[in-house]
Amino acid sequence: MHPNRLELLQRMPIFGGIREEALAVLLQRARVAVVPTADYFFRENDPAQSMFVLEAGSVRVIKSWQGRDVELRRLAPGDCFGEMALIDLYPRSASIRAAEDCRALEFGPEDLMHLFEHDMEQFALIQMNLARELSRRLRDTDAKLFRVKMGEAPERPQG
Repeated sequence: MHPNRLELLQRMPIFGGIREEALAVLLQRARVAVVPTADYFFRENDPAQSMFVLEAGSVRVIKSWQGRDVELRRLAPGDCFGEMALIDLYPRSASIRAAEDCRALEFGPEDLMHLFEHDMEQFALIQMNLARELSRRLRDTDAKLFRVKMGEAPERPQG
């Protein structure tokens, strides 16, 4: 097992508090996605099949609006994207495009199911962490939407 990958996961909110042996189970099954600059990890409305943990490079989160692409934010190593695929069955809500050469770990529902069979308690903790992270992002988005609705200029994308 790659020790840097274990440390990367341990620093992430979604994997916070997860025991090393449970993370090792996930990492054994992780696939590595290599995406060159300007290529897409996935596009808005693609079927959602997995989440990614960015190991190297940076990506742009892009939403289409009236025929043009709008950058919502940038993500860097240690960030994750596509995690909604592990919760709901809806298509991708945005596109993820490599701003530079990228490498990411990819986890699908079958990988979490394998962890469930191995350690139900750690599986449940990851699910709760996913829910907390999605809730945090929803609160942040609600606050931004409220400020815009009240007449404040929208923020520039991060990164």
